[in-house]
Amino acid sequence: MKIIDKKNMLDRIDRMGNLELELGCGKSKKHKDAIGIDAIDYECVDIVGDAYDILREFPDHSVSAVFSYHFFEHLEDIEAMMAELTRVMVDGAFLKVVTPHFSNPYFYSDCTHKKHFGLYSFSYFSKESLFVRKVPNYGNSPDFELCDVKLIFTSPRPFYFRWGIKKILQRIFNLNCWMMEFYEENLCYIFPCYEVRYEMIKRNGT
Repeated sequence: MKIIDKKNMLDRIDRMGNLELELGCGKSKKHKDAIGIDAIDYECVDIVGDAYDILREFPDHSVSAVFSYHFFEHLEDIEAMMAELTRVMVDGAFLKVVTPHFSNPYFYSDCTHKKHFGLYSFSYFSKESLFVRKVPNYGNSPDFELCDVKLIFTSPRPFYFRWGIKKILQRIFNLNCWMMEFYEENLCYIFPCYEVRYEMIKRNGT
């Protein structure tokens, strides 16, 4: 897929200073100062193309923050994306990822969704786990620290009454990590979760 750099940002990376990226920004960027990357040429997108190819154009240790909202579930290769983010992000850089939770019934209606996510998904890329259940690293050396995970419960319009109930559930199930783990193991198909929010910090200079 051809890269379209609408504002010639790739030629100016070395002079742009504090770089922030929003991957899969879609029709509206949530972070106005971030470089918007998407495969579809919406008005707010700064660089159009395949995200893997675009990231390869960035120098090592050049990005201070990366945000993505409902982008990772569309990827074919999560490990390759995390490896590329590890390369381009500076030590101490912030990574925020929001994806549908695997219990979200709407997830399965979208044929472009390729990957499922739950509480532990990014623990596989973290030096330490927030949770009682530990996951293997399969011989990898994680380069991120998972700082926070939150379960997000919501209902779309016009289901306002359901929305109110789900916000109460959100407060209860996010009380602590034990409650989140109890929910996902025992209750997630009774009270489906809409999405998961992960916050991570790049922790070494690799």
